[in-house]
Amino acid sequence: MAKNSKLKVAIYWAASCGGCDVAVVEIGHNLLKLKEAADILFWPAAMDFKYSDVEAMPDKHIDVCLFNGSVRTSENEHIAKLLRLKSKIMVAFGSCAYEGCIPGLANLYNRGDILTRVYEETPSTENPNGVIPTPHSKVPEGSLELPEFYDWVKPVGMVVPVEYSVPGCPPVASQVWAVLQTIIDGKLPPVGAVLGAGTKNLCEECERIRDGTKVKKFVRPHEVIADPNKCFLEQGIICSGPATRAGCGRPCIHVGMPCRGCYGPPEGVKDQGAKLLSAIMAVIDPEADVEQLVQQIADPVGTLYRFSLADSQLQQTKWAEEKKK
Repeated sequence: MAKNSKLKVAIYWAASCGGCDVAVVEIGHNLLKLKEAADILFWPAAMDFKYSDVEAMPDKHIDVCLFNGSVRTSENEHIAKLLRLKSKIMVAFGSCAYEGCIPGLANLYNRGDILTRVYEETPSTENPNGVIPTPHSKVPEGSLELPEFYDWVKPVGMVVPVEYSVPGCPPVASQVWAVLQTIIDGKLPPVGAVLGAGTKNLCEECERIRDGTKVKKFVRPHEVIADPNKCFLEQGIICSGPATRAGCGRPCIHVGMPCRGCYGPPEGVKDQGAKLLSAIMAVIDPEADVEQLVQQIADPVGTLYRFSLADSQLQQTKWAEEKKK
């Protein structure tokens, strides 16, 4: 970027809930500082931009693209590749882009299962003819084209190269501004770094007391009144802190709820679910019936891999098996 010129920024929302766009707005008065330092060339969730606007830009015209959301459809993939072409720096912004997040849990099922469930089987659905959307349809007005719904959800980094990642569902506002400030100041770390977060696990920042208590029963947060000073795991409440990157400020812990795991695995951990399972096994009483305890964990996959299934070693293994068929 030339000296004294404004940063050129793009923000895009793919397969996600929109919370990451809200997180940008939540930086509050710092939006005025962002406006002074940057021109937002593309942010369709906030302003009336068209894909043709991006297509008309020279390659690498955008300095930084914050891409939030995973890749679920052919439209998501097309725009990810288009923004990659037009951007000097691509940032996987938020948990969906970084590791697949909640949409990634749909990878437990294939496309046919999902469409059948949504359009034919849900209690609120009235679809007597069993009509399911397809990419190409003939309608009275002509031809209707819809994005293809893929079998798998993928983090954006599996579709195009990204320089940096920002975890969080969504990233907390203070960290969003810290990341934007780092970009504005031109003080980015080496490519491949995770921005807006720490390197250690959340437990290393947590004030709750751990005394080595072993558990004989697992419960859900609403089933007990937890001790506000004691480690959740040692009270039999599943907490993802041991397997989650620090840096969020622990908002869940501060309001009496266990960590959900949305900041992804800490440095050096390849599979967040496996790391959390190891931490859970470490607090189980040696005399307890392990099989019975495991059955007390509601939705094991959704608990262990709530945010990271699409980027997990389990998923990589499944994809490898599919390719062999």
